[in-house]
Amino acid sequence: MKAYISQYIDEVVKILDMSKEDTTLSYLEDFEIELEKKITFFMHERLIHLIVTVLFAILEIISLATLTISISLPMIILCVLFLVLLVPYVLHYYFLENSVQKLYKLRDALLERVKSISDK
Repeated sequence: MKAYISQYIDEVVKILDMSKEDTTLSYLEDFEIELEKKITFFMHERLIHLIVTVLFAILEIISLATLTISISLPMIILCVLFLVLLVPYVLHYYFLENSVQKLYKLRDALLERVKSISDK
């Protein structure tokens, strides 16, 4: 997913750079519609990862609380496993959040470009 989002952001940046030269208004409007659909898809992906991340954080807290009540080897292993799963989820969610924010900014730049072309 990281490669897919990064590649799509690069594609949007390239189209925005090309639009400074000579691009038709209809092409940019069509691309704007596609960009909105992709942003919606990425927002859904971000929501799913947020839910999973929060679930693993809650499970980690519960397992740590249980570990403080009764220290046992299985509880220590469970706490470590939840932590090992939680860290990559947090990092991936961080990437998704920042990528969607970049896409918002690129969408705003595209809307400004469409507006400037339509005003001419």
